Formats: sequence, structure tokens, C-alpha cells
Amino acid sequence: MTPVQAPTTTTAAWSRPAERIMVAINRDPLTAPNALRNDAVLAILVAGFSAVLALTVDDGRSPDALGWTLLLVSHVPLVWRRRRPVLVLLGVIACVCPYHFLEYTHTAATQSAYVALYTVAVTGRPLRTVLVGIGVIALSVSVMLTISAHEALGLLKASGWVVAVLFCGVDVRFYRQYVASIVERAERAERTREEEARRRVAEERLRIARDLHDLLAHSITLIGVQTSVAAHVLSADPERLDRETVAKALDDIAETCRSARGELRTTLEVLREHGPQDARGPLPGLDGLPDLAEAARLAGARVEQTVRVRRAPPAVGAAAYRIVQEALTNAVRHAGPEPAVHVELDERQGALHLSVRDDGTGPSPGGTPGFGLVGMRERARSVGGTLDAGPGTGGGFEVRAVLPLTTTGERAG
Repeated sequence: MTPVQAPTTTTAAWSRPAERIMVAINRDPLTAPNALRNDAVLAILVAGFSAVLALTVDDGRSPDALGWTLLLVSHVPLVWRRRRPVLVLLGVIACVCPYHFLEYTHTAATQSAYVALYTVAVTGRPLRTVLVGIGVIALSVSVMLTISAHEALGLLKASGWVVAVLFCGVDVRFYRQYVASIVERAERAERTREEEARRRVAEERLRIARDLHDLLAHSITLIGVQTSVAAHVLSADPERLDRETVAKALDDIAETCRSARGELRTTLEVLREHGPQDARGPLPGLDGLPDLAEAARLAGARVEQTVRVRRAPPAVGAAAYRIVQEALTNAVRHAGPEPAVHVELDERQGALHLSVRDDGTGPSPGGTPGFGLVGMRERARSVGGTLDAGPGTGGGFEVRAVLPLTTTGERAG
């Protein structure tokens, strides 16, 4: 095992410093933590390197007390290089120019200037970087011209290092901006995914609330009517009890309860499943309309049904089923005893035209409005359709809906 794990351990040991280096490169220097402390350490290290160059390189006279003072003091402004990069550069130049003018070791004094130039380039706009670079080169050549033209020409030839440092700073700045834009897009995509997940959860809750309302309102209304029938038979003439009618009413109540329990179980299974939300089982559709009409007849309504629709998408069929279910429930509840209800579904111009009208009195004025009409309108809108409800032209109440048969909207039900 040792020969296999050793390379992995070595790779991990190398990857950690590499990750820290990449984090330091990608991080915005203006918002980096412990910036002052890190820059102080950098200033000390650069000053030590410059001192070594002053002692080992022979391109000028060795620094004396004044030379060492100018050389070391030129590194002090680097401690605040992130906060005021241009002022730091000017402070470095103020110490470096006399140092070069006195012809001390020239190479030793360039390190602090390079760090200051890099900071200006990496923290500012490219235009400022170009202007600062031109100004530094012009000032350096001017100082060297006071010494000798030969020295000025040599500095002009070596000014490529200044350009290279500035380009390095600009390149790092653009790279950081690129990384920041990638991170921002990733965060925006993550927020979008979270918002989409919240939206789907809200839509799913609304769908379940609509299903429960339609199911319970329909079933409880039918049970109430059937119970009233049984109670009326029991109290109307106790001497001649119509046992067959009572038994039929109780059987209808039991059948309604069984149907409601099965549909309620199907609806609530969505809350328990851990798979995709679309795995809901079959949706109710137009083939369930005869059962709705039969249930309304058992509740005392005289229902006539006309369906002239060849085929409907599952979402449209489910929406039509729920609208008819709620409309029949309202007719049984509000239209009076034994209302005549006509249900018509027709396919015209690529849309399903639905109409449920009764000859009753409709909802009592001044009553507390429920969620039935709101739920029907939401059902229609969920598949891109429209719904109107109100008094019919010949009396009673009418529900009219137009549901497009080519909808690609979300699945209703």
C-alpha cells in the first residue's frame, strides 16, 4: 500500500500550497484580509533582497550611510501600497531619484520601484497605468541625463523591465476581473436555481390546495345531499319506512366516501414521495366526466352531458375535469332542489370550449364567497385558457371556459 499512497500524499502536499497561491492571485488586493501585515512582510523581504544586491552587484559605488538610508527608506511606503498606490509610487521615487543621482548601486534601488509600479497597474485602470509608465520612464531618463548621456541611454534600453512589470500588473488585473465575472455568473445561476426551486414548490403547494378543495368540496356536498335524502325518508313517514331508498342513499354515501378516499390518497402521495415531482400517477381526464355526472344525478341534479372532443392533452383534460367537477358541485349546492344542469364540451378552432349551466337561482347575494370560482380560473390559466362565470342569459348560472388544445404549459391536476 505504501508505494501507492506515497504519490497521493505528495500530490496533496503540493496541491495545498498551489491552492493558496491561486487564491492569493485571484483575490482582489483591495479587499484581501490582513493586507497591511502582508505588505509589511513584503516590504521587509524586498528590502532584504535589495540590500543583498547592493552588497554583491557592481554597477555603481557602494552605498554609504546616506545611500543605505535612501535605499531602506524607499521600501517603507510599500506597507501602504494597496491603499494609496500612486502616492506610494511617488514616495518610492522621491527616495530612489536621489539614490540614483548619487550613483549608488543602481540595481539595488529598482526592486521597490517595480513593486510600486506593479501595484499601480494591478489596482487601477489601464489608462492610468500607461500614463504612470510614461511618466516614470521620462523622469528616470531625465535624472540619468543629469549624470551622463551614456547612463540615460542604458536606462532607456532597460526600460523594457518597467513595461514588462506594468503589463504583468494589467494582465493580473484582467485575470482577476475574469475570475470575478465567472464567480458572479455561478452565484447568479445558483440563485436562479434556488428561485426556480422555490417557485416550483409554491406551484406544487397551490396545485395540491386546488386538488384538495375540489375533491373535498365535491365529496362533502354529495354526502350532505345524500344524507339529507336518507334523513327525509326516515322522518317523513316512520310507519311506512322505505328501506330500499334509505339503503340506496347509504350505499351512495359509502361509494362517495370510497371514491374521495382513493383520490385523496393519490393527491397526498405527492407529499410523501422523494422522487421527481412529476411522478404523480395518471391525471383525471375527460373519460371521468360520466362519473361526475352520475354522482351529481345521485345528489338530485338532472344532468345532461354533451362531449364533442376527440382528444385533449392530459393537462387540458385534467383542467376540464376539475372545472366541471367544481361547477357541478356549485350547482348541487346553490341551484336549489333538483336543478337541471347541462354540461357541454366542444372542440372549435383548436380549443376546448366548456360550458356548465343550470336553471337554478345561483349563489345567494351577500353570501361569503368561497374559493371555487378562484380555483376554476386558476385551473384555466394553468393551461393558458380563460374562464368566465356569472348569471346565464336564460336564468340560472353558467360557467364558460376556453382551453387551448395545443398548450405546452405546466400540467394541471
